[in-house]
Amino acid sequence: MSNILPDVQFLHLLADAADKKTLEHFRSLDTVENKLDQGFDPVTVADKSAEKAIRELIQGKYPDHGIIGEEYGTENEDSDYQWILDPVDGTRAFITGIPTWGTLIGLRHKQEASLGMLSQPYNGERFWGNGSSAHYKGPLGERRLKTRRCSRLEDAIMCTTSPKLFTLEETPLYEAVENKARLARYGTDCYAYAMLAAGLCDIVIESGLQTYDIFPLIAIIEGAGGTVTNWQGGSAHDGGQILATGDPQLHEYLLKMLGN
Repeated sequence: MSNILPDVQFLHLLADAADKKTLEHFRSLDTVENKLDQGFDPVTVADKSAEKAIRELIQGKYPDHGIIGEEYGTENEDSDYQWILDPVDGTRAFITGIPTWGTLIGLRHKQEASLGMLSQPYNGERFWGNGSSAHYKGPLGERRLKTRRCSRLEDAIMCTTSPKLFTLEETPLYEAVENKARLARYGTDCYAYAMLAAGLCDIVIESGLQTYDIFPLIAIIEGAGGTVTNWQGGSAHDGGQILATGDPQLHEYLLKMLGN
C-alpha cells in the first residue's frame, strides 16, 4: 500500500498526458456521442482518451490507489487514496470551440481534498492547490491564487454555467441571489471556479453536479482562501447543490438566502 502522498509534480504529469489528448480533438470534427436516450449529454473521443491516459499513469505508479472517473467508473473503491477525474469538464463548451472547459484532476486522501488541478491547455493555463495554498501558471506568468474579500452581495460578481441547471424549486432561490448581485455571467463551466480562486469573481452557484465536477476544484478554492459547500453548508465532496465563494461572510449570507 502506498503511504506517501503524491506531489504536485505528479499532478502536472497527469495533466500533461491529458492535454495531449484533448488538444488533438479540440475544434475538430470528431464524432460526438450522446450518453442519453432522451435529452443530450455529450461525450467525445477527447473525454475518453484523456481519461485513459490519466488512468494509465496512476495505475503504473500507484496501482493500489482508487480511481473515480466520469467515463470509466470506479476501481479500488476501498483505498484511502482516491483519484477523481473529469477529463473534459464542460464538454458542451468543448464541442462548440469555447475554451471554458478544462481537465479536472483531484486526489482524496482519507476523505480530505488533498490535491486538485484544473488544466486548460488551449489557453496554456493551470490552476492547482492543496487546500492550504493555490497557484496559477500560464501566459500571465506564475503567481499564488487568492480570493478577494467581498462581503456584500450588491458588490459581488457571480457565475453559473446555466440557469437551466436548477429545478423548479431551486430557481426562485437562485434568481433571488442573481437579482441582488452586481453582475451575473453564464456559460462558465469549471473555469468560473478558477476565476473565483483568482479573485476575479465572488460567487459560483450550481446544482446537479457529480463528484468529479466539483471535487478536484475544492483544494484549489480552499487553498486560495475561499469556501465550497452544498446549499445547506455541508460537504460539497459528492456534488449536488454547490455554493462557492471567496468571502466567508458572503458565504454565510448566501446560505441563509438559499434556505439554510
